[in-house]
Amino acid sequence: MFNGLINGMNDLTKVSNAKSRSISPENFTGEKGKGGMAKDGPARNAARDLGQKWKMSPYVIIQPGETFEMANIEGSGAITHIWLTPTGVARNQIIRMYWDDSKTPSVECPLGDFFGNPTADPDVLIGSIPVCVNPAKGHNCYWTMPFRKNARITLENQNDDEVCLYYQIDYTLTEIEEDCCYFHAQFRRTNPLPYKTDYTIIDGIKGRGHYVGTYMYWGSNNSGWWGEGEIKFFMDGDTEFPTICGTGTEDYFCGAYNFDVNKQYKNFSSPYSGFISFGVDQLYASQKRFSLYRWHITDPIRFEEDLKVTIQAMGWREGGRYLPLQDDLSSVAFWYQTKPADSFPELPDKDYREIR
Repeated sequence: MFNGLINGMNDLTKVSNAKSRSISPENFTGEKGKGGMAKDGPARNAARDLGQKWKMSPYVIIQPGETFEMANIEGSGAITHIWLTPTGVARNQIIRMYWDDSKTPSVECPLGDFFGNPTADPDVLIGSIPVCVNPAKGHNCYWTMPFRKNARITLENQNDDEVCLYYQIDYTLTEIEEDCCYFHAQFRRTNPLPYKTDYTIIDGIKGRGHYVGTYMYWGSNNSGWWGEGEIKFFMDGDTEFPTICGTGTEDYFCGAYNFDVNKQYKNFSSPYSGFISFGVDQLYASQKRFSLYRWHITDPIRFEEDLKVTIQAMGWREGGRYLPLQDDLSSVAFWYQTKPADSFPELPDKDYREIR
């Protein structure tokens, strides 16, 4: 048995009947005893003196406009780790995940945003529990992803050039307990945010589950401090007013007082939250960008009927008054639900997603 949402060090003391498997370009199906068998592959020239068993097929080439099937797993089990490193523009590569014969993806995100690194910047390092980005551009995901019939993962290359992808998907084949939920992740972007409106991180979730994380890539279009806005969780019939209301953007992402010390932003990456600043050096300058994550691992947001999550972009205007901002906001919402996705809103197109 496998409870996909309880995955701690204590589990290492217990014997299990689960079967460990892994999919990579050296074993596209994850079958037992079928790894490293390639006699030909993209690294054939490097391996020409050694041949089979010697890293003949360590990566794949995905052509422009092509959707590559990274994994197609039959049976019952859970994905436990994904590692990959991409070339090309990360925002132009779309990762999708489908559970149990669903035609609608439960995960649909630009590749970089899913791992908290929208530009696949080699200088970005993240050391959190469910997501790690390690030198250089080593993207790791540890969210547990249970399935009962099958799991399918694809990557669409919307770049104008081919993409070289190294990847490995680790999973177990085992019985999944009845109370295990399905993993979901959805990307959104609004640029610019209309004046005096809240940004919607997620809405339209119907059913029972729990919200487990927020990733945001925030572009400031004004000078001055930008993070006074409140995050709000509307759940189980809430209408005008939410059940959970935060006190400020930096507060929700577990920082305080503008993320600055001695007039300098202080980047940090911790197990449950993190903040990275990009762009011009001046504090509070216009056109800076910020990468923020907050994982609700020990404090998931439980809902029984429905969920909507919004956040405000707000700074200061003259006279010590709040200023509604019109910033460039992107996000990925992460949650678990008792069923695979019914439907997702249409993904913003390539041009609308572009980071400039």
